[in-house]
Amino acid sequence: MDVDVFVAAHAAEWNRLGELTRRGGKLTGPEADELVTLYQRTATHLSIVRSVAPDPALLGRLSDLVARGRSAVSGSHNPAWREVALFFTRRFPAAVYLARRWWIPAALVSIAVMVVIAVWVARDPVVRASVGTPDELRRLTEPGGEAESYYSTGPAASFAAHVWTNNAWVTATCLFLGIALGLPVLAALWLNSLNAGLIIGAMSAAGRGDVMIGLLLPHGLLELTAVFVAAGTGLKLGWTVIDPGRRSRTAALAEQGRSVVVMALGLTCVLFVSGVIEAFVTPSGWPTWVRVGIGVAVEIAFLVYVFTLGRRAAKDGEVGDLAARDTGDSLPESG
Repeated sequence: MDVDVFVAAHAAEWNRLGELTRRGGKLTGPEADELVTLYQRTATHLSIVRSVAPDPALLGRLSDLVARGRSAVSGSHNPAWREVALFFTRRFPAAVYLARRWWIPAALVSIAVMVVIAVWVARDPVVRASVGTPDELRRLTEPGGEAESYYSTGPAASFAAHVWTNNAWVTATCLFLGIALGLPVLAALWLNSLNAGLIIGAMSAAGRGDVMIGLLLPHGLLELTAVFVAAGTGLKLGWTVIDPGRRSRTAALAEQGRSVVVMALGLTCVLFVSGVIEAFVTPSGWPTWVRVGIGVAVEIAFLVYVFTLGRRAAKDGEVGDLAARDTGDSLPESG
């Protein structure tokens, strides 16, 4: 084979392929079809040159063209850092924002139940007697007692890891067991409100309610918000089982299940922040207003994050699902 004749015959095609690959994704439909055709032809030309006339310069040129053509045809994944940025600036906040009609009511009802229980325990000695013996209540509520020492029983880093693991487990329970018609989620919310209400009520009866509030608020605001978001998401998953809407139950559960995964990943990071605050800020010797101020500031930052970035992403069409290429194809369904 005459290499010069071969190059002259196909140089225009190679130049055109190089031009199309340099334009990236800015191609019209016909140009995209042309790109695929030229890529296939050039790959054939490369194979011919390798087997018949392995000219080093021509091989290098065609290999580079084929590699660029393959990348342009098949596409390339976003770098990992870009995926992480998209997750935290769009997918996760959008998922939390879109689930607000579930987790905000869950939060309001849970807090109301917690307050009712706390007031009931604080005002009724009969109820306190059913909670524990006088000695048990004294050990719980006295200065330096169990309620306070809980936050400083071990090294801060170890305690943070323990708190994070425990809260992640509660959150995972709310998220993934919601498929059981939401019943495990309701049970988890009840136990959470009951335990918090009992402790706050007992401490208030001992005249130390302000101390308990000062210990709970720094980390508890963000921690409870994460639990409520998880609970709302779990309840939404449970309702999807009951009423999938106009989609098939399988398709609806698949979509909601993927959003649950997105939520789980994001809330893991939220709970990590809460755990760090609980381990290092809550038991610190700083004034109560400083510790509570940190908790309030972090909570406000999270809510602003959700209701600005999340709302904006949702308006742009983000639904808190995985990327389209990761969700697989689905068959069309009739309305």
